[in-house]
Amino acid sequence: QVQLVESGGGLVQAGGSLRLPCAVSGGSFSSYAMGWFRRPPGKEREFVAAISWDGGDTYYAESVKDRFTISRDNGDSTVYLQMNSLKPGDTAVYYCARRRGSGSYFTLLEYDYWGQGTQVTVSS
Repeated sequence: QVQLVESGGGLVQAGGSLRLPCAVSGGSFSSYAMGWFRRPPGKEREFVAAISWDGGDTYYAESVKDRFTISRDNGDSTVYLQMNSLKPGDTAVYYCARRRGSGSYFTLLEYDYWGQGTQVTVSS
């Protein structure tokens, strides 16, 4: 059974930083690309960032490019999202997910396992 557990969320002032780890158990972590998504209040879940199985390729939503960094530690089966220069518009529940195969990195349906989410609130 594959399980994903996010942590590190919280309340932060605009301009601040947070680092979200996502620990993965079960399955073969190093064989799969991973992604981060978020659901802002009252909105649909949206793509944030993704990373290939070996960490060699990364992808970002335009809204977070140059502020967020996705990384992974295959030895620890953990994927991270470093968030800098946070804005109130980044307020959302953040989810990590495992990409199922070789489809799009940006589409929710290409991800088969999801964490329960962690709340990030950015105050102005």
